[in-house]
Amino acid sequence: MAVYADAAQLYAVLQRVFDTVKERPAAIESFTKSNLVVRLRLTEPDAEVLLDGRQPPLEVFFGPRPGKADLELTMAADTLHQVWSGQRKLRDLFFSGQIQTSGNLFRAMELADLFREAERAYAGMQEGGSAEHNGQNQADDTPD
Repeated sequence: MAVYADAAQLYAVLQRVFDTVKERPAAIESFTKSNLVVRLRLTEPDAEVLLDGRQPPLEVFFGPRPGKADLELTMAADTLHQVWSGQRKLRDLFFSGQIQTSGNLFRAMELADLFREAERAYAGMQEGGSAEHNGQNQADDTPD
């Protein structure tokens, strides 16, 4: 069973994650000064998130956006859940091909602080129970 039932549910969770991340701008300063635009393409359900690191504060756009990103990462939404839940290592997923990239992969290193903060925010949501998706219980959040 997939972690997220649909894109609306996924976007709601990602909105809460990035709202929390934005509360600590110093922790993501390396990204907001990177001059990097990153597009996350998620599948199962299909969703798209654009992260703009061209200047502080972090700007996050949900849904398809026109224009070219410097780096695009494509992965299943469950894969992102596993990374932010601490179940899988981002590095391993890159090298195994479970995360596909377009653009300069070496620039992905500039995402480290941002992803670390997102992981912290996601874990906090899970611990506080606010990562429960649309009334599902925690057991339903575990991917098959």
